Amino acid sequence: MTVLTGAGVSTGAGIPDFRGPQGVWTLRPDRARLLEIDVFVNDRALREEGWRDWRDHPTWQSQPTEAHRALARLGEAGALVALLTQNIDGLHQAGGSRPEDVVELHGALPTTSCMGCGAGPFPTPDILARLDEEPDPRCRECGGILKTDVVYFGEALPERALDRAIQASKECDVFVAIGTTLTVYPVASLPGVALDSGASLIVVNAEATSYDRYADEVIREPIETAVPALVERWIGA
Repeated sequence: MTVLTGAGVSTGAGIPDFRGPQGVWTLRPDRARLLEIDVFVNDRALREEGWRDWRDHPTWQSQPTEAHRALARLGEAGALVALLTQNIDGLHQAGGSRPEDVVELHGALPTTSCMGCGAGPFPTPDILARLDEEPDPRCRECGGILKTDVVYFGEALPERALDRAIQASKECDVFVAIGTTLTVYPVASLPGVALDSGASLIVVNAEATSYDRYADEVIREPIETAVPALVERWIGA
C-alpha cells in the first residue's frame, strides 16, 4: 500500500495544523506570509521574523506518536510501497520509518541549505543557534541567503519526490490518506492517480474530504488510535 500523511498525523505530537479549526493560519492568517518565497527573499525584516518563527516551532519539542510508530511497522513488514508526507517535521523517521520509505513532498524543517551556492544541507538547529548574533543568517561559503528545506509558497515541489509519489500511487493496491484535507495540489491529486490505476482508497480524517465519496472506507476516529488499529488489521500485532 501507499500511505499519504498530512498535518493531522502530527497534531497528536503537539504540532498544530495550518488550516483546521485551530490551525495556525486559521487563527493568524498573517502568518502565512512568512512562507511566501518572494517575501522571504526580498524582505529582510520578514525573513528575520520567519527565522524566529522557526526557532519557536513546536517541532523541536515534539515526539513521534503511536500513529508514526505504527506506520513504521508497516514499512518493516514490507507492506509499504512508499510513505508520502506533506509534513515537514521529520517525525516519521524519528518514529522508526526507514528514510528510504519516506517521501517528503513539502520539504523538511530539520535541514537548511543556501539559496545562492546550494551549500548544505546543514542541521537547522545549528542555524537557529546563530540567530541571537545573526538574525538574518547567511551562508559561510558564499554569503547567500540560507533557507530551511521547507517548500515555500511560490516554489515548486521537489521533482524527484513528486515523481516518486506519482509512481507509488500507480503501483499500490491500497492508497491510504491520513490526516490530510486533500485540498493542496498537486499532492491532492495523488488519490485520484491511485483510483485511476485500480487501487482502493481509505481516508482517515476528522473532517470530510472531497475524496470521501470515492473511498472504500472512511474513518473519523482519532488518528492515534485509528492508524495503529488499521496496521494491526493489515499485518497483525
